[in-house]
Amino acid sequence: MTPAPLPTASILASLGQAAFVWDIASDAISWSEPISAVFPDVPPTSLATGAEYAKLIEPQRSIRSDALNLSPPAHGNDGVPYRIEYAVRTASSQPEVWIEEAGCWFAGPDGRPALAHGIVRINNERHAREEQLLKLSRNDALTGELNRAHLVAALAEAIEESIRFRTSCAFMLIGIDHLARVNDAFGFDVADAVIAEVARRIRARLRGGDVLGRFSGNKFGLILRNCTVDDMNVAAERFLAGVRDEVVPTRLGPVSVTVSIGAVSVPRFARTADEALNRAHETLDGAKRRRSGSFAAWRPNAERDAQRRVNIRVTDEIVTALNQRRIAMAFEPVVEAGGRKPAFYECLVRMQQGGGHVLLAPDIVPVAERLGLIRLVDHRVLELVVAELASAPNVSLSLNISPDTTMDPDWWASIESLMRAHPGVAERLIVEITETVAIQDIEDVRSFVHRLKNMGSRIAIDDFGAGYTSFRNLRKLDVDIVKIDGAFVQNIVTSVDDCAFVQTLLDLARRLKIKTVAEWVQDEDAATLLRDWGCDYIQGRLIGLASGERPWKGAEPALPAAG
Repeated sequence: MTPAPLPTASILASLGQAAFVWDIASDAISWSEPISAVFPDVPPTSLATGAEYAKLIEPQRSIRSDALNLSPPAHGNDGVPYRIEYAVRTASSQPEVWIEEAGCWFAGPDGRPALAHGIVRINNERHAREEQLLKLSRNDALTGELNRAHLVAALAEAIEESIRFRTSCAFMLIGIDHLARVNDAFGFDVADAVIAEVARRIRARLRGGDVLGRFSGNKFGLILRNCTVDDMNVAAERFLAGVRDEVVPTRLGPVSVTVSIGAVSVPRFARTADEALNRAHETLDGAKRRRSGSFAAWRPNAERDAQRRVNIRVTDEIVTALNQRRIAMAFEPVVEAGGRKPAFYECLVRMQQGGGHVLLAPDIVPVAERLGLIRLVDHRVLELVVAELASAPNVSLSLNISPDTTMDPDWWASIESLMRAHPGVAERLIVEITETVAIQDIEDVRSFVHRLKNMGSRIAIDDFGAGYTSFRNLRKLDVDIVKIDGAFVQNIVTSVDDCAFVQTLLDLARRLKIKTVAEWVQDEDAATLLRDWGCDYIQGRLIGLASGERPWKGAEPALPAAG
């Protein structure tokens, strides 16, 4: 049996749609029935005319008439299609209904819209999806606050507004202290809970008009409008206390956290978003270094600015010197403590400049490390040292490498290639790493040591005693040589404490069968004491400082014996 056809109006109603005819001249609107399927709780009188219907529309009442009047003109009797989307207010207890309206309008004798008909349909789900996508594009998924891109855009707008109206505002970077420890102790889900709770606490303490966003993993950016320097200090303490004074409850128990804050007053000390971000970041880093849970505001600093100019100049000089092959080596002898026979030479980097001027390692290495150029310097030094070893088969040399180089795959590729190209060189190469590097990650450094020893090279720990390496770790690392920090050696003749310390180090190293080098040996009295205490090698002013000359010419250094 064929079912009876349903009226078109019933079909539309079942789909949440309704048809209409709008006589624009009289403003009357006729709707298909039942219209309540689309507009629940809307009185019929509010749907009877275009003017009354417009009173329900948000955000712009004129959207329907604008769609007709601003669309292309009609040609002949053809209708002009249009499509719009808007919200309609229903009863106060009900949420607004999002409507998609699609139709055609027809012109009267004057060419202006005289009649329109079409279909409206409920569009709540699609609108919700679009709103969610818009929110995700603007907001951080974890905290719901602005993401970095929109935070930076809001900061740029706030700075422009402050400049135009001559007002003051502040930009703060708020960093959660030691979040990595929370990750390690409890897991990333608990760390995420901490981040979300910190965001909530900051949000709860904002004024109207302030803007909060997530800048990065553990940092939030905060724009405080109409904020003087005094206001900034008060606000910072409010945020610090809001996080510090109560533990954060998590599913694994309470977690105590603090935040540090770096801030900059804009536009007084920053007239662009990039400048504000850089200065707030710099100040936050300074606050964290000084004390976790503290606040610092950016201030002009002539000494800092001068140092940056020096950094820029030295950086340019380092890059140019690398390109022009003006990086060179100086060689400092290390001799046997007893017979003073040369054992090996420590290679120290030098940078040749115009007019015969030479920059020493202390002028080059710290800046290169800070600015990420040390990797390039270490590569060049390796090439130079291997070339020296290849040309002088009776000499042994040591080179210092920076912390980052120990894990640099390119450096490893270079040394392996050079060792293959120059058989016999590896056995005469000693690689020095500082004690501070050795204690950063014992397992990583142990792997580094074993990898080099497998090539045949030897490993020395430089500046031993300046850090906190235990002799247990020293034994675990399986190094060949310990170089005692010169700060403990230079005064052993007059300092009882330094004398006891150096003797203890020498005794323990001897028990572990590790060769020892005393740095900064100034005079014969110190050299005699070190020899009598069992120190294997000495270096310093007494023996001879670093020189660009090759002092092994005519000499035969004795390679330190394996422990």
